[in-house]
Amino acid sequence: MARVREKELNARMNSMLHLSNPTLDWVNISTGLGVPAMRAGTAEEFHRQFEAALGAKGPHLIECQVVTPKEWAALEDYIHKNR
Repeated sequence: MARVREKELNARMNSMLHLSNPTLDWVNISTGLGVPAMRAGTAEEFHRQFEAALGAKGPHLIECQVVTPKEWAALEDYIHKNR
């Protein structure tokens, strides 16, 4: 943003740099584009779905939902505040 804007970065401008608002539904986007998709919430689900995708023809999308530890969230906040 510093290259295109001289003023300080405000919350609205900063929000345009994130993919979390609105939350993107990758499974629905993929399915809408004709690519089979699944969502995995655990490593076991991912391995099952990955094996199934390897056994099928064509592209597949597997959305992996990863829980972010509190320490990572704190690190991300620190990085954003100290850019």
